[in-house]
Amino acid sequence: MHIQITNISKTFKGGHRALDQVSLSLSPGEMVALIGASGSGKSTLLRHISGLMSADADAGSSIVIGDVAVQHNGAIHKRVRAVRANVGFVFQQFNLVDRLPVLTNVLSGGLSRVPLWRSCLRYFTRAERQLGLEALARVGIAEHAYKRASALSGGQQQRAAIARTIVQKAKIILADEPIASLDPESARRVMQTLADLNRQDGTTVLVSLHQVDMALRFCPRTIAMRRGQVVYDGPSSALTPAMLSELYGAEAQDILAPSEPPPGEATVPHFSPAIQALAAAA
Repeated sequence: MHIQITNISKTFKGGHRALDQVSLSLSPGEMVALIGASGSGKSTLLRHISGLMSADADAGSSIVIGDVAVQHNGAIHKRVRAVRANVGFVFQQFNLVDRLPVLTNVLSGGLSRVPLWRSCLRYFTRAERQLGLEALARVGIAEHAYKRASALSGGQQQRAAIARTIVQKAKIILADEPIASLDPESARRVMQTLADLNRQDGTTVLVSLHQVDMALRFCPRTIAMRRGQVVYDGPSSALTPAMLSELYGAEAQDILAPSEPPPGEATVPHFSPAIQALAAAA
């Protein structure tokens, strides 16, 4: 599904401007990285896209997904629930219910399509359970279906959260720092899972990341933010140390911090030699 963002700003109490006239367009089936140092506005932007947060009431501001407005002039659209059914949100802290089985957590992705009484009772049909098991198999953790969510590692919990978006049949996945708290190998698996959904299902993926190497490895397009503004939007391959240093100044060291590679791989294998040099010098 197409995403169109036009002139979105967000000012919090105290005058802090988290977003400043942001305009973007994402085509169906893109996989896009959203990078920037802490406080750059990445998470705030994702929450606006999903309709979890309303923007400043500026004339002409809007967010449209497909052919339905999520919000317009700072007001959330009355049909936003219908839009959200197509938008899966993957949070940094997984948002699973620890005491419930993994399968039950995953099946909650389909609650928008079942009657209220069934959602309250967590009653799922055999076909729905099969769909949940297939989703867990796709993300590589089917053997953990009946374990409590709290028994899984961080990386496994994040893949369960992604499986939930598969059950939801989301056409768009917004992932907010999904690998920030994971070890390098778990982070790689989560990013690979998102990339597989993008490639195999045509799911549009917008993922906020803190490290440039992951953007280069998995996302053809990168949007860079600084202090609430979009400062770069283009091919990930075009990002250079000089560009990042110019855009971020002293903050460049923060976002250039490389992830550790899996055993047997060279350090930051998808960086250009120039970016490797800058990361090593940071």
